[in-house]
Amino acid sequence: MNNRTSFALLAVLTLVGTLTISSAYAVAIGPTGVMNPEDAKVLADKMLLEALPVSVWTDKTDYGHNDIIMVKGQVANVSGSPITILVVNPLNSIVTIAQLEVAKDGSFETTLNTAGALWKYDGTYIIKVNYGSVEKSNKVKVELIGGVTFAPDYSTPTTDKQCGANDISASGQCIPYSISGGTVIDATLNTKDNSIVININAEDDGVLTITPSKTVQDGIFMVLVDGEEWDDVEIVANKVTIMFPAGAEQIEIIGTFVIPEFGTIAMMILAVAIISIIAISAKSRLSIIPRY
Repeated sequence: MNNRTSFALLAVLTLVGTLTISSAYAVAIGPTGVMNPEDAKVLADKMLLEALPVSVWTDKTDYGHNDIIMVKGQVANVSGSPITILVVNPLNSIVTIAQLEVAKDGSFETTLNTAGALWKYDGTYIIKVNYGSVEKSNKVKVELIGGVTFAPDYSTPTTDKQCGANDISASGQCIPYSISGGTVIDATLNTKDNSIVININAEDDGVLTITPSKTVQDGIFMVLVDGEEWDDVEIVANKVTIMFPAGAEQIEIIGTFVIPEFGTIAMMILAVAIISIIAISAKSRLSIIPRY
């Protein structure tokens, strides 16, 4: 084996962090004992892919706002569970959540159509995949161009409502909470994604417990920590306990419902109720007037 072949082999073994020679390597070398550069690259890609719990990629890196994104990936060890895919747009809003079946060989694929209201903004979209645990997750970023530019504004205007020391003030709503290992900076209600977004300063590993009333949020089913689907969570009715790592910056609690900021809608409901009461009272008075 010449020096060039030896260097190629060493590069492959270093790349995947192992000193074992697989059967794939023996096939790639062939009877001549010389590995050509194409075979070396294929072997390196295969061994690196097998070393990752889950990988994901797209057919391109840049797309327009009426394109189809081809998403493909590979799971190292098939367990029978589906892949969860989550796409976040530049406003940090969830564009789509779906589950994909994994083939027997560990591969999975899907397509994403960028024609839609949540895809209208230019910028970086993050496609995240999860295979049952935080350790088996990965992501890929794509750029969308030719659409709407924006000035990021992730918050909802808050009111002057004062909350207690054990409450988070989120868009005018007071939500009971407790935290260890860090502090809460602020919180908002994201009405587009039916979520509560909590910004924290996590100096150490810690625990955040939050108990929104059902009038604020209901149907809680998922928690994201720094944009990643999180498993170290306990959800009992509307009480959510999240174990977060040191350095975490944002926790998002997603449900099927979140109340908009109290204001116009509440006043409209009150007005309709008053009108209904007046109408019913008037009808009742008319019904007891004797007719001649």
